[in-house]
Amino acid sequence: MKKKPKEPFIPVERHETIRQKIVSVLEGQTLSAKEISSHVMVSEKEVYEHLEHIQKTLNKRERNLIITPAECKKCGFVFRKRDRLKKPGRCPVCRGELISEPLFSIKTL
Repeated sequence: MKKKPKEPFIPVERHETIRQKIVSVLEGQTLSAKEISSHVMVSEKEVYEHLEHIQKTLNKRERNLIITPAECKKCGFVFRKRDRLKKPGRCPVCRGELISEPLFSIKTL
């Protein structure tokens, strides 16, 4: 059995950085991290890391990252005071695991 020589990985040519692309995708629409990852072609985990940085940098400019908090689908508890951007694992009230994802958008001040 002959082994084929591996071809080197050639990354996709990008004209914008990933963070610039996320910002442009979020302007004018509200999306979850999973939807953002499909638009930008990076993993969902990476999207959360970029969103944390975007949140810090946009606050210095005339735009704001708006976060619609996650909500428990079982009892309706809303995770308002949550600092982390990721979807929580469990509801603190009913211990349910059916939780909607937080949604993100960018608003110009």
